[in-house]
Amino acid sequence: MGLKIHRPRRGSMAFYPRKRASDIVATFRTWPDPKLGKPMLLGFAAYKAGMAHAVIIDDRPTSPFYGKEVVKPVTILDAPPLRILAFRAYTYDPWRNALLTIGEVWSSDIPKDVYRVIPTLPEKIDTEKMFEKIKSKFDIITQVRAIVCTQPRLSGIGKKTPEIFEIPIGGIDDIPSIIEYAKSILGKEIKVSDVFKPGIYVDVTAITKGKGFQGVVKRFGVVIRPKWHKHRKGCRKGGTVGPQSPGPMFTIPRAGQMGFQKRTEYNKRILKIGENGMEITPKSGFKHYGVIKSNYIILEGSIPGCVKRLITMRFPVRPRPSTYPTTPPQIVWISTQLPSVS
Repeated sequence: MGLKIHRPRRGSMAFYPRKRASDIVATFRTWPDPKLGKPMLLGFAAYKAGMAHAVIIDDRPTSPFYGKEVVKPVTILDAPPLRILAFRAYTYDPWRNALLTIGEVWSSDIPKDVYRVIPTLPEKIDTEKMFEKIKSKFDIITQVRAIVCTQPRLSGIGKKTPEIFEIPIGGIDDIPSIIEYAKSILGKEIKVSDVFKPGIYVDVTAITKGKGFQGVVKRFGVVIRPKWHKHRKGCRKGGTVGPQSPGPMFTIPRAGQMGFQKRTEYNKRILKIGENGMEITPKSGFKHYGVIKSNYIILEGSIPGCVKRLITMRFPVRPRPSTYPTTPPQIVWISTQLPSVS
């Protein structure tokens, strides 16, 4: 009687192809609209400063620890305001099943650091002329997205070049009101408190920590075999890669790139949004990051990405049931410093 071997497949098929991300700034393909009754951005971005642990009062009614102190791991994000550079109008093409650009309106006040990313951007921009071009196409506009840039000079990351990306504008179904709102915030700053509130759940996406070229043992968890008879040329490797014809399957563990891939995690709760980063920064600063100078976010749990990586957030695409609390819990203590931050 032969020995039965339990050998499940190695590695999740959900993450193929395992190659390096094309851009270090991770964005969403889908942006849920909560329809809160007012025009607003549907997402935000912040820098990952580090992790800590916090003592909070459990406010989940179905939890056995309801009303008691529990220790939770938390992630702290440095969230300086985003600068609205422009907004872009789209129309939906049913034949291509895609969004087509109608036009865009840029602010006349562009920060100098933006030219580090877009050196061909003209210094003098006629905002009103751009707005008049798309004003006659209001009837075919289906979506408006804001072109925003981060302000790393206001963070503790220690760099100057900003990241530029799009965030949709929603909240209501009235396109003219959305366009008027987009025009009103052109060239201004948007804080995280203008988008999210403490206690709600958000989805986060980022590029994970890169680990370079790795072998099959670290990359897929292949078992290291003992050196028995006819075993040569190393043991930290896979065995057969399959038949010669039709060829090796792509599911066979092979060495290659590990990490630096886009990952999304769902329903991360915002425990607190603060405006004074010094109240959350340790005395010696966050390790490998520094000091949080402005707004910050405390998220429950861990999130993908290394320190200083840009984290993009949106409203949840898989909302929690109505039984979950939507108000922020009481934070009794947090490990970054001794005084209470509640």
